Amino acid sequence: MAKYFMGIDAGTGSVRVAIFDEKGHMTAYDVKEYPSYYPKSGWAEQNDRDWWNALKEAIPVCIRKSGVKPEEIVGISCDGTSSTTIFLDKDGNSVRTPILWMDVRASEEAQSISELAKDCDALKFYRSGVPAESLIPKCMWVKKNEPENWDKTVTIFEFTSWLHWKLSGKKTTNMSVAAFRWLYDDKNGGYPMDLYRAIGLEDVVEKFPADILKTGTPIGKVDFEIAQELGLDPDTMVIEGTLDAVACMVGVGSVKPGGMALIGGTSSCLFGLSTTDFHELGVNGTYPNLLYDGTSLVEGGQASSEGILNWFRNNLVPKEWEEQARERQIGIYDFIARQAEDIPIGSDGLIMIDYFQGNRAPYSDSDARGMFWGLSLGHTTAHMARAVLEGVAYGACHCIRCMKDAGYDVKEIYACGGLAESDIWMQMHADIIGVPMYTTQESQSAGCLGNSMVVAVGCGIYKDLEEAAENMVVINKKFEPNMENHEKYKYYMESYIETWPLMSDLVHRMVKPIWIVPSMPPSSRPSR
Repeated sequence: MAKYFMGIDAGTGSVRVAIFDEKGHMTAYDVKEYPSYYPKSGWAEQNDRDWWNALKEAIPVCIRKSGVKPEEIVGISCDGTSSTTIFLDKDGNSVRTPILWMDVRASEEAQSISELAKDCDALKFYRSGVPAESLIPKCMWVKKNEPENWDKTVTIFEFTSWLHWKLSGKKTTNMSVAAFRWLYDDKNGGYPMDLYRAIGLEDVVEKFPADILKTGTPIGKVDFEIAQELGLDPDTMVIEGTLDAVACMVGVGSVKPGGMALIGGTSSCLFGLSTTDFHELGVNGTYPNLLYDGTSLVEGGQASSEGILNWFRNNLVPKEWEEQARERQIGIYDFIARQAEDIPIGSDGLIMIDYFQGNRAPYSDSDARGMFWGLSLGHTTAHMARAVLEGVAYGACHCIRCMKDAGYDVKEIYACGGLAESDIWMQMHADIIGVPMYTTQESQSAGCLGNSMVVAVGCGIYKDLEEAAENMVVINKKFEPNMENHEKYKYYMESYIETWPLMSDLVHRMVKPIWIVPSMPPSSRPSR
């Protein structure tokens, strides 16, 4: 009997379900969207009922499209947005709306944790500061501001674990999730109880699922009733997956130590695997045994990347650009990139700082905000378009430089997400960073492929992720850096790096009053 694997990738704006064979060929996929809600400035939430309704639609449709028999799907693995936090009561119902990853209401709590760095060894993973978007500050906020909800909560976990629970009926925690944002140290005693006690969360561990499983561990078969509801075979195994960006890292084949994956989306992650541990300013981690034993995850990232391009398209792109794109029968984002391509390197002295939703690295500052500077009457919309593309690439380069300063020297980068769809933007990244950039055949479904590779290992088809990558990942494009352009970019890159230390105090003074605004209307749903 043929063997197939189902990967489920739940992003910010939609869930994608895909089915792959043993060679990484996709037989079918389906995508269903769900909304986000923004009740106040800095807040972002989603409804787990919307998630489930999307899954109930996407899974049967994907199976139908594929022509694969349900019994031929040997396993399923999932990923969900990291730091999206769910609070369940004793009956398995949400006691409050799940808090989305991008929510930064807990910035004060994150700051109070960061101030304990000298006293708590666990904070070595966040030398630059604890991210406000992460689960632990969110738990502090709920316990302080919604004590009745905290008291009713018996289970706290993230989106990835919620997906596996809904399919299998078993509550687990994934090692990658616990190590990444819960400060779980697999090499040194697990949860940092001294820190949890110091911040008033001495009771949080009892609300976490007891089982912490490593990626690729079988959880159990699909729950019988759920299998009937979704059109799955009840003998299909549910395999412990990983957080969303790590699933994408696996899906582009960056599973060997020393590599680097750039996972594009509303935000971006830069992930590599190191065989040695280090903890330095400007780099988050390294997180021990996060993906597999003997390696630690190196983290950089941008809280806003493709999300800024979406903002630019929605707010600044003139109608004539939309009309010209339709006339030429090309996508609007491709048209934007082509307009930007005609502008000189450095956008004629215009620089964009990409901290629209705060800074994840190297500063870990949830109160940071973006900006354009250097504007003149001679600048056009096309200049701003190029400044957006360059600014996002500068942000990635800044993270890579900090990694190099810490001893992790990146020689090549494998990319996925919307970035990987634009040859112009990929080349710009290569030129600015100064290393080759690669895309893969399934760069737009990297999370689903990564999950399917995890299934292939968990079900014994391949011995490890490296063997799975050799058989299931196909490189389709390489972008060599133009070193002449790289030299030109150095001046603008240095100007980008110099900006935030000069502007941070002023920006912070402007941001703080915003937190007292009582509410803001819901905005359009972001894409991942």
